[in-house]
Amino acid sequence: MYWGELSALSAAFLWAAGSFLFTNVAIRVGSIQLNIDRMSIATVLLAITMLLLNISFYISLNQLIYLTLSGIVGLTIGDSFLFRAFKDMGPRVSLLIYSLNPAVATFLAVLLFGETLSWLSLLGIGLTLAGIIMVVLEKPKENKSIFKVSATGVFFAFMAAVGQASGLIFAKYAFMEADIHSFTATFYRILTAVVLLLPSAYVLKRYKNPFKLYAQDMKTLSRLSIGSITGPYLGITLSFIAVSSTKIGIASTLLSTVPIMILPMSAIVYKEKLSLTSILGAVVAVAGISLLFI
Repeated sequence: MYWGELSALSAAFLWAAGSFLFTNVAIRVGSIQLNIDRMSIATVLLAITMLLLNISFYISLNQLIYLTLSGIVGLTIGDSFLFRAFKDMGPRVSLLIYSLNPAVATFLAVLLFGETLSWLSLLGIGLTLAGIIMVVLEKPKENKSIFKVSATGVFFAFMAAVGQASGLIFAKYAFMEADIHSFTATFYRILTAVVLLLPSAYVLKRYKNPFKLYAQDMKTLSRLSIGSITGPYLGITLSFIAVSSTKIGIASTLLSTVPIMILPMSAIVYKEKLSLTSILGAVVAVAGISLLFI
């Protein structure tokens, strides 16, 4: 096992583990409150890391605009939909549907950048859809899990995938303008999302004072903090190490194994009874995602 592959698998595991922590926080404080607070923590951690590693904060105005749009669409809107889906369906099914985002991004790249779709890519998209449909349309059985597949939950998860894919397209425009360090791009993408989401959420009374809120619920604060470190921070860091240390196709494939890694976690944490269909659906979907990066 090389460092690149190990980093990719570690990042996928941390994202999967972090999703359970975020699900519990979303249930307790709401998806918007969670989204703002976890991005605020991640912004501080990224800024400290950039200062320690002497990574430049400089970007052009056009890059700032594109990264701001990327943050609005991908993080402010997309991730808020994802956390709302977590509350309805739990992380297992939500993240499986969310795994459509590479396929959506591929179609957007075809429309906007003139990229072409190979038969292998089309097959990958078809497999991903097939795996998701297998899980979503599976007839519910006796299950002790607190989550159920619902039309609204599926819609929220799909919109999260669309938001994430659209955010990546705007981010690509920023990278096309000029060279920019991945940490710098991530920092501004998250920072601008917080700056824009916080005032509107406060005015709409969807955001509470975090100091007062978590002072009364330290358990939720600990889950939020650990989830923010494992997911947005360590997950991003290890993803960049993976991409820089091994082939992008291999790294992307290993990073996409989150829907499979989450299966045993769901069985342990939420006592979900995993059917053969749900397991096979996740494997088929990840196989489809893998074909997109070959």
